[in-house]
Amino acid sequence: MSDKKYYIETYGCQMNFSDSEIVNSIMAERGMRQAQGAEDADIIFINTCSIRDNAERKVWDRLKYFRSLRRKQNNEKIVGVLGCMAERIREKFLDEHKLVDMVVGPDAYRDIPKLLEEVEDGRKAVNVLLSLEETYADISPVRMTGNGVTAFVSIMRGCDNMCSFCVVPFTRGRERSRSADSIIEEIQALSDNGYKEVTVLGQNVNSYNDNCTSFAELMYRASQVNPEMRIRFSTSHPKDFPNELLHVINEQPNICNYIHIPAQSGSSEVLKKMRRPYTREQYLELIDNMRALIPGVSLSTDIITGFCGETEKQHEETMSLMKFVRYDLAYMFAYSERERTLAHRKYEDDIPEEVKKRRLSEIISQQMHIQEENNALELGNRHLVLVEGTSKRNEHQLNGRTDTNKMVVFDQVDFQHGDYVEVEITGNTSATLLAKPIRKSSIGEFYSTETSVLAVD
Repeated sequence: MSDKKYYIETYGCQMNFSDSEIVNSIMAERGMRQAQGAEDADIIFINTCSIRDNAERKVWDRLKYFRSLRRKQNNEKIVGVLGCMAERIREKFLDEHKLVDMVVGPDAYRDIPKLLEEVEDGRKAVNVLLSLEETYADISPVRMTGNGVTAFVSIMRGCDNMCSFCVVPFTRGRERSRSADSIIEEIQALSDNGYKEVTVLGQNVNSYNDNCTSFAELMYRASQVNPEMRIRFSTSHPKDFPNELLHVINEQPNICNYIHIPAQSGSSEVLKKMRRPYTREQYLELIDNMRALIPGVSLSTDIITGFCGETEKQHEETMSLMKFVRYDLAYMFAYSERERTLAHRKYEDDIPEEVKKRRLSEIISQQMHIQEENNALELGNRHLVLVEGTSKRNEHQLNGRTDTNKMVVFDQVDFQHGDYVEVEITGNTSATLLAKPIRKSSIGEFYSTETSVLAVD
């Protein structure tokens, strides 16, 4: 099959995109080439997400399109489902709907070449076994971002938290960490190849542990690979966020001042039903500590509205928590029931859809207002922006992010992708900062200048 072309379409979290890069590497090692689209491919993979119903509906729609494409082109395209949906509802894919030829779970990507051979022999192929050891640490991912500037590095797999609403422990298995040395080697290789930013990934990075190397220690080591390479991380859990990590972030200029810290709800009662082992008060205490130890830190969160039994008062508690914290970004969703979870087994999904939609609309409206106000406070401030690409709206402008993860758009002048540019904020929307470019700079130069200015003041 070495002369075949393949195409991967990826949905869901950053971990799924990282997984698709692993599959890229496995396919390239067998001499297969990437196609630009499904229409040109001999093999189509769709890497799936099971977290929410909307994500699954998109996958079903795409699979129906791939079936129509096969009929239209009258060919033998192979269609495979990868990832979380593959493990969760494999029977529906193969037997009930007959839309795919192969189903591959998150821990079985090494098996893809053998499974393709089974399909070539006229059989349906499946491997959704979960592993207690698989981390793909020895596979060098073939990057998908295409900008040559930013990259994901997966540091662990699986999750042990067992939140009552979440299917991830069932689809990705138990937690296991990559060796710290293999992670640092991958980050070093990215640095050697000109990448300027790395986001290290895990379902709960706080839980990382390799022979007593903690996540805070790992982040410190990562920051030492190249002082001119930014380091981000995602995702953290409020239950065990290490104080040591806050000190490391504050002390290392190239570790971004941005923390994604999912609250999920502002009600202690709802959090208990969600099996989130912290209260509203403990969460807010953590936020206060973050802001005390990292001045100017930017915070984002995940929010689920309409969870089983949620009252109007509990909904208002979530609204008030978001208003108090004033997140710079929030990922907000209405609860969708997932089979196999504790919530599915124990609680009734009893909030009417129209109520979920109304509550979600209220949360989103408030958050957009907060974001616009937060961004307006940036006017006149200077930031160091890493140029990631060209603006979608204006080819003469560039876009990139501050270390606080805010998207900035500014005139191109003579800057290039991968440059660090000092900018002054001149305008804003709820989602974007507008800026005037000042000069090309570096992490070391920008923060040493910033420190000296603060000292003078």
